[in-house]
Amino acid sequence: MATKKRPLQPAEAARVLGVSAKTLRIYEEWSLISPPRTESGWRIYRPEDIETAEKVVSLRNLGLSLKQVRQVMQGDTSCLETALAHHADDLSSRILELQATVRQVRQLRAVAASRGDVALSKLPEIIGTKPAIAATLELPWPWGGEPFELRSPSALNFIVGPLASGKTRLAKGIAEALPGGAFLDLDRRLQFGSETLDADPTHQARVETALQWLEEEGADVTEDLTALISGMERRGPGVLVVDLIEQELSAATQEALASYLRTFAQNSRPLFAMTRSSSILDLEHVGPDTGIIYCPPNHAPPSYVEPYPGAQGYEAVAMCLASPQVRKRTAGVVARWQPKSPPDTQTTKA
Repeated sequence: MATKKRPLQPAEAARVLGVSAKTLRIYEEWSLISPPRTESGWRIYRPEDIETAEKVVSLRNLGLSLKQVRQVMQGDTSCLETALAHHADDLSSRILELQATVRQVRQLRAVAASRGDVALSKLPEIIGTKPAIAATLELPWPWGGEPFELRSPSALNFIVGPLASGKTRLAKGIAEALPGGAFLDLDRRLQFGSETLDADPTHQARVETALQWLEEEGADVTEDLTALISGMERRGPGVLVVDLIEQELSAATQEALASYLRTFAQNSRPLFAMTRSSSILDLEHVGPDTGIIYCPPNHAPPSYVEPYPGAQGYEAVAMCLASPQVRKRTAGVVARWQPKSPPDTQTTKA
């Protein structure tokens, strides 16, 4: 990557590197970069700082934890082999997808050459201007059964909405609508606690590796985190939908988990995570390959929100998210309402 010769301000450096200014501060806290400061105390990033940061960003994109990145930067490259193997697998998967698209384009060319026309209805999906629809589901109560077109899921997807917006029911509906879908509810400690790991040594090894990575990122390895990772690491043929993924996790653990989701989503089945945490869904880190579904408070049909400021629904999503400290103050709060039909009182957790 070409860098400018003049020192850059934090916002400029972040833009050049494709990360956020917050991420650069985290790198500095881990002594991965050491930008000098001006006389007035402002950070500046010299060309040599940018070059170092580029290496850090590349290593993070390979899936290395901050501790592993520091080891590599200090000369210990023993952890690179596994990371490069995963990266090679990911590239191979992308090649297969591109090859399938190339075959479709060639088929269209053949039809155009023989008949003089092209099936225009197929172009948006093949060229990428129209999202492929994976399933259509009837929205459950509190909606009125309206059809909702569920796009082919990205590797990482979020379901967001205010209290009592129906997002939990939507999450369950998504798990039921997609082939092989599984729903990981809030009782995951009973199903996937540490006492269940001994039954499958291969699964146990995956969980222990993930927990070690998370601990190196600063997570508190608790029973709740172990159960969550155990449930997520269960291999299955379809998507996994997780109910309120930050439940009972500390602020440091949520930040580490967010890095884990971004790093490892490409190497597993598609994931839908329901969240109201700004640490889990940090909008500064969201890219175009991440899906966001927003459930409005007035029970209008859910909608997809593009992950950039100014997009329709972006500000509403941002308003639904709060820091772990704020979410902790509202933990256990429930919303109750008495609908006309059905007559029984409904309860939704915050």
